[in-house]
Amino acid sequence: MEGIIMTAQLLLSLSILIAVHEWGHFITARMFNIRVEKFYLFFDFLFPMANVLNFSLIKYKKGDTEYGVGWFPLGGYVKIAGMVDESMDKEQMKAPAQPWEFRSKPAWQRLIVMMGGIIVNVIVGILIFIGLTYFIGDRFILNDYVNKNGGVQALDLAQQIGIQTGDQIIKINGQEFEYFDDVAKPDVLLSHNSSYTVLRGNQEVEIPIPANFIEQFDKKEAVANFLIPRRPPLVDEVSTGTIAARIGLQKGDLIVAVQNQPIMYHDELKAVTQNFTGDSLQFSVKRGEQILSYTEYFKGEPGIGFYVPNQIVPLEGQKEVAYSLGEATLLGPGRAFDVILVQLKAFRKIFTGQISFQKSLSGPIGMAKAYGGQWDWERFWRMTGLLSMVLAFMNFLPIPALDGGYVMFLLYEMVSGREPSEKFFENAIKVGMAILLVLMVFVFYNDIAKLVTGG
Repeated sequence: MEGIIMTAQLLLSLSILIAVHEWGHFITARMFNIRVEKFYLFFDFLFPMANVLNFSLIKYKKGDTEYGVGWFPLGGYVKIAGMVDESMDKEQMKAPAQPWEFRSKPAWQRLIVMMGGIIVNVIVGILIFIGLTYFIGDRFILNDYVNKNGGVQALDLAQQIGIQTGDQIIKINGQEFEYFDDVAKPDVLLSHNSSYTVLRGNQEVEIPIPANFIEQFDKKEAVANFLIPRRPPLVDEVSTGTIAARIGLQKGDLIVAVQNQPIMYHDELKAVTQNFTGDSLQFSVKRGEQILSYTEYFKGEPGIGFYVPNQIVPLEGQKEVAYSLGEATLLGPGRAFDVILVQLKAFRKIFTGQISFQKSLSGPIGMAKAYGGQWDWERFWRMTGLLSMVLAFMNFLPIPALDGGYVMFLLYEMVSGREPSEKFFENAIKVGMAILLVLMVFVFYNDIAKLVTGG
């Protein structure tokens, strides 16, 4: 069921973003009286082979344009008259140019048409981030609260770089910070020579963040396997068929001692139960004003059998910030363009060899997992806004067959005063589509390999 929910969220998000992207090309073409012959969500052929398996799931015609939904769910397109595109329809290019064709328009108009999809994706991304900022606001975990209440619980990824449970993170890159959420921000993990300063006992310890550390966040559940504030061993939900169910632990019960040793944190309880080799486990539970003591046969048990609350820290350890529409309108664009800055930092690290291209690349499976197995509208729109900005960025890359490739050729024409030859342009599109096909195969292979290996 979780897989179905992940896939449904990804498909809905991509459908929205593809539709608005292609609408950007459509509306700018119509602004300049350019005929648009097709407007398709997904491809009605086996991309990038334009003449293979040509059929639509839905289609209808209105005016000069055929609207439809293709069967191949990895993109979409508008077929603009007088332009070589994904459909590779070269026949119309042999006839004399018509006034309603793309090729007959001045270069600046063609440039706007090619930029239309990117511009609309950026606008949609900004609007989504404005909406999230206005309707949801922000909720931050206060780092000062975390440090005063036991510090951090270092999970696998944190332990790999030398952070220990109980450490208090007091600086990031030498700077004090207010919100605990900042420790795992992508721009921190991608910054050059990043580090944490932790207080361990009475000693400050500098912990460098490896240049390729962000790769690890693609293999596991990111922040969920990195750092969390230490939490008390408070019972929230009891698992059936466990010691906790058998003795009747209740929501709100607090484990205060185990093996006659006082404990304050859930990680201390886990450390005892995971390494326990005896037959019977002794533990004490505070319920209201009562202290209840138990001695239970424990050999072979994975734990006592309860979940702590999902809310990592109580409300007094959090800061909720609401924004007016004006404030959200000012903050939203910055948050949207932060996505682009993160992409640029990631590309820089890839090209300088600091992180692996293969490990940092996610395809449909990785993207679906990022949406999560529960339908959460806030996370859905946050992912959709992020993906809208990423699609705009990726489409702007100067690869023939992407919008950025067309833009590159148009800028060359505007500067030099002459168009590339039709043959050169056609071959460039073929090369670009071949690159995209190879990349698509690689992405699918990479996703499946990660799934098989548990990455």
